Amino acid sequence: MAYVYILKSLRDGRFYIGSTINLIQRLKHHAGGFTPSTKRLGKIELVLSQEYSTLSEARKIEVRIKKLKRKDFIEKMIKDGFIKLRP
Repeated sequence: MAYVYILKSLRDGRFYIGSTINLIQRLKHHAGGFTPSTKRLGKIELVLSQEYSTLSEARKIEVRIKKLKRKDFIEKMIKDGFIKLRP
């Protein structure tokens, strides 16, 4: 199994989108400040995660979300509680 996840900065509300095969370990890595791209966000929270069959599938979804770069679209996914994109 693999996951696409969205983190939100509690400081300024910015989002980080990622994918992984071990969600718990990856979240600990982010929270510990070991990831430069999220370290600058300060304290973060997991606002959405969705499971996929393969890491390849999850990465395709991650890339599609990142290409959208629309905060309103990301906020709608969070509100709905799931990601409506296909790889």
